Amino acid sequence: MIDITLQNFEAELIQGSMQQPVLLDIWAPWCGPCKSLGPVLEKLEVAYAGRFKLAKLNSDEVPEIAQQLSQMFGVRSIPFCVMFAGGQPVDGFVGAIAEAQIREFLDKHVPSGEALEAQEEVAAAEELLAEGDLESALVKLQRAVETDPENETARFDYIKALLELGDLPAAHQAFTPVAAKAADTITRHARFAALGQWLKACDRAALGLDLAGLQAAIATNKRDFEARFTLAQGRFSANDFTGAMDELLEIILRDKAWNDGLARVTYVAILELMTQPAPKPAAGSKGPGDAKGTLELAGHAVLPSSDPVLDRYRRKLSMALN
Repeated sequence: MIDITLQNFEAELIQGSMQQPVLLDIWAPWCGPCKSLGPVLEKLEVAYAGRFKLAKLNSDEVPEIAQQLSQMFGVRSIPFCVMFAGGQPVDGFVGAIAEAQIREFLDKHVPSGEALEAQEEVAAAEELLAEGDLESALVKLQRAVETDPENETARFDYIKALLELGDLPAAHQAFTPVAAKAADTITRHARFAALGQWLKACDRAALGLDLAGLQAAIATNKRDFEARFTLAQGRFSANDFTGAMDELLEIILRDKAWNDGLARVTYVAILELMTQPAPKPAAGSKGPGDAKGTLELAGHAVLPSSDPVLDRYRRKLSMALN
């Protein structure tokens, strides 16, 4: 449990909720129901064993935050509890409600024990990936997917690692449960759709590629788009993302609509694979009055760091399409 002040608000509540859900208990020393609710929340923080963090805010000492949250959710009384996830307030409840009701509220927003274990495996894998230890990261990602098959981050990173290591059969097997999600044109999942394009490139490369022959065909005829696209797939399968986009861009510049825009679709897929996703809030974002939003006191929005190579290739695509 932590006490929230104006000094630690950004670090403990906003940034802290990027890592795990934070339940903020807004109370006051003179509030009787607050005194009965507090111990129940502290007991549940222990019982949930790290699945969420409890934070307390004295509304008399920090009225700026208490008042803004109250206005945001249309609440005028305390105790008032607000769930923060992904850096934003996403839900809340008012009053000293029963423990069973609080558990029901928490279960909408905090990960299950299996999901938490998977998240920890993913976090450990990310550290290994940053160190360049792809094989050790793969072991942890596989364990995360087995523990929580619905963890999309774990599955995406697992398939990506398999492809980077060249294990195409295992990548196909891991992709099968999300293939429909990637292919659905209405609810398409962009990152899984991108993996689908990568798998197609790897499948084509597995059939065998005559790179010298493809390059010769292109030198003879700049508009031999089949040869150029096949060459791009070869580069894509070999993890040469920029080389693949260079070839695809040549097709887009000459014929944007070629093969129903296949070159553009593949180019966009590579951009998606190169993009680091921004943290997102937990599901269940409706609170009292269906209110949600970003506190002005939160400071700056969290954005993925800029990648100059990625930015450059985005600009190239934009210019080619205009």
